[in-house]
Amino acid sequence: MRTNRKKVLVIGEVFYPEDFLINDLVSEWIDNGYDVEVLARVPSYPYGRTFDGYKNRIYQKDDYKGATVHRVGFVQGYKNSLIKKILNYMLFVLLGTIVVLGIGRRFERLFIYHTGPLTLALPGMAAKKLYGVKTTIWTQDLWPDTVYAYGFKKTGILHLVLCNMVRFVYKNCDNIFVTCRGFIDRIQEYTPGKEVKTAPNWPIVEDLEPSKENEHEAIKLQEGINFTFTGNVGKVQNLENVIAGFGEFHQFQPDANLNIVGDGSNLDDLKEYVRQKGIEGVTFWGRYPVYTMPEFYMQSDVLLLSLIESPIFELTIPLKFQTYLTAGKPILGIIKGDVARMIEENNLGYCSDPDNIEQISQTFSRMTDLVVNDSLSVEEMSNNCKQLLENKFDRKKIIHDLSTVQ
Repeated sequence: MRTNRKKVLVIGEVFYPEDFLINDLVSEWIDNGYDVEVLARVPSYPYGRTFDGYKNRIYQKDDYKGATVHRVGFVQGYKNSLIKKILNYMLFVLLGTIVVLGIGRRFERLFIYHTGPLTLALPGMAAKKLYGVKTTIWTQDLWPDTVYAYGFKKTGILHLVLCNMVRFVYKNCDNIFVTCRGFIDRIQEYTPGKEVKTAPNWPIVEDLEPSKENEHEAIKLQEGINFTFTGNVGKVQNLENVIAGFGEFHQFQPDANLNIVGDGSNLDDLKEYVRQKGIEGVTFWGRYPVYTMPEFYMQSDVLLLSLIESPIFELTIPLKFQTYLTAGKPILGIIKGDVARMIEENNLGYCSDPDNIEQISQTFSRMTDLVVNDSLSVEEMSNNCKQLLENKFDRKKIIHDLSTVQ
């Protein structure tokens, strides 16, 4: 894939050492001779505070595998404050635009990694308008739908402002990629006649560096049947219902364990919920690096994927789904929509209604019966995971599609 040295500016709120797929894409471009620079926030996700080794300055630069990374400051404490979160979005727009105005003219391509707020694309729009830079956006979240799914009221003024911003961003992008096929029709409502292509996420794969091996104590899950959830622990992950269903199931299967690996805005509330309800068998591991996930997967019997019931999330394919496929373990989907259909149609596991606690409990029981008594079906599900991964989420093909746009 090595061609002429393309000069590419990548814009996204998150970047290494935060664990996101954009790190892998940038690494691939660097390896293939691209001249890459990155505009991102000072590393702070998901805690809302500065990572060790960094300072929350208005502007600073560092290096990632030879690529210059332009860092802008953030609003401390955005994890637990809606006001601070909104201010944080606005600060990125302001500081990011100032940076882009200074460096934007030297790039041939602009690549926007849209995860989280679509407002992060606005600095890129400044480069597009002023310097005519060819612009590609890779959309992971569907706005304004995601805004309402997180609890914002759909008022007339807010909806008008958001729709106009969404229309402005997509109209000014030369290439639009989405991670989920279901996003296409919604985005084309704002850009009639413009082609929207699918580029799904591929599983995050990181090499295990020897220096990292001793950063954490050895991971050892409890004896018994282990259900494991990994990733962001927020409201939309629907873990209250998951834990409630597990609690009912655990009364009849006391050797079962629910492992929740990750951090997020709802973690403390979930811990308190478990304490108040007296639910046993739930372990909150906290946040672990991406490279430790295979150890959790290997020791687990079933991997758990859950989201609240919402039209937007029925169209969404969370990145952890592809990552789970690499583990080749049965998947318990407490979810509706496209992912539930893929789990069922490809025989990867069982699914449950996100709002039906009794059904969730019964699905835990079905999965346990499968794991304990039907090793042939477990092996078949494992093979189906690998086959779906190869057919739908091939890393080389997806990166090629993202890299060869006009």
